[in-house]
Amino acid sequence: MSDWDFQPPPESELGDRDIALESTYLQNKRIALLVTGSIAAMKAPLIARTLRRQGADVVAFASAEALRYTTIDALEWSTTNGVITKLTANAEHLSDNNPFAVYLAAPATYNTINKMGLGIADGVITSTLASAIGRMERGKTKILIAPTMHGSLHNSILTQSLKQLDSMGVTIVPPQVANGKNNLPDEQAIAFSVCRAVSTSSLKDIPILVTGGPTPVPIDNIRRLTNRFTGRLGACIAQELYLRSAKVRLIHGQGSYIPPKYLPHKIVTTYDEYLQEVMKELQNDYRYGIFSAAVADYKPIQVFQGKIPSNGALSQINLTSTQKVIREVKAKFPSLGMITFKYQENISHEELIEIANQRLQQGYQMVVANRGEEHQETGAQVAYLVTKEDKPKKVIGKQTIARAIANYLEVINNQRSLKIL
Repeated sequence: MSDWDFQPPPESELGDRDIALESTYLQNKRIALLVTGSIAAMKAPLIARTLRRQGADVVAFASAEALRYTTIDALEWSTTNGVITKLTANAEHLSDNNPFAVYLAAPATYNTINKMGLGIADGVITSTLASAIGRMERGKTKILIAPTMHGSLHNSILTQSLKQLDSMGVTIVPPQVANGKNNLPDEQAIAFSVCRAVSTSSLKDIPILVTGGPTPVPIDNIRRLTNRFTGRLGACIAQELYLRSAKVRLIHGQGSYIPPKYLPHKIVTTYDEYLQEVMKELQNDYRYGIFSAAVADYKPIQVFQGKIPSNGALSQINLTSTQKVIREVKAKFPSLGMITFKYQENISHEELIEIANQRLQQGYQMVVANRGEEHQETGAQVAYLVTKEDKPKKVIGKQTIARAIANYLEVINNQRSLKIL
């Protein structure tokens, strides 16, 4: 018997080639997707679709070698544009009349990368890249390449070419290293690299620390006390800042959720490790800190070394309060702009906002306050962004909360820049 009930899928307003828009970071941006002769070229249609989900208009350029691993039909279907496969009298490689905001070579082979470094323009891909470099040097476009090749091809010649291109301003998308190969990163990692490249956010290159997830405390070498929070919100916030090209780093407490590989992060397994990592990381001169981690309030007075026998030997756990990490941070790094979170249950909305306002008086930039009851009623996370400047702002859903926090940081960072001027 089949597990499928053989029912047709629900109808959708999206056409066959349409995509569901996830963001507008690439809205009104033309992207040239340059596909070279690697087996990874089979993923080019997926890259195109992912770029379109961020709002991009994608045009594919494909070499003859690339078309051994993907097809013109697949590229045209996924981009909804014609595919450029050769140099013609229309000079598509120059794109004078309709320029590209970004040129993305993914996959970028050993051959293509070294030709770029040497200025060789002997085909549709390398000629397009030669013109792109000229535009890049005039500040008119961005170039990204995703090196993809077997490890034995990663020799000193390739390294020299990569360093040269990097020094010229070409963005090198780090490969996913596995099994002795420089593999193509996943489609979202590539698309987000493009978003970062074109970002005009005031948070560009601003160092921001984000924390998220639970911070378990050990009972013995096997058991631990933790909470039900996953850390997805912290990852959403870090990702939103990453898209805006901030120099973001996430400290994520170990739980059921693991942040994506492309997001700069460190996973910590205990409260003590969390405290140590936060204090250590903040020595790197961060401008803002966003503390969404569900930090343990209590820990056992004594941790048993080994495993407590399971025959009833553990009859009670004596607890003591942990240090308040945000207080420690505030005391040691007074110039850090801090956003903190406050979760409550069994209180009214008015009481929640009052608690948040009391915390604001301690010198924090923003308090993100929420009640468990509202989450249970809506099925989505409901939060109130409480600041000294405005009335509490209600936001619903993790992505919306993350965007609202990033928008707020852009505003105060702009104000900070104006004061400096």
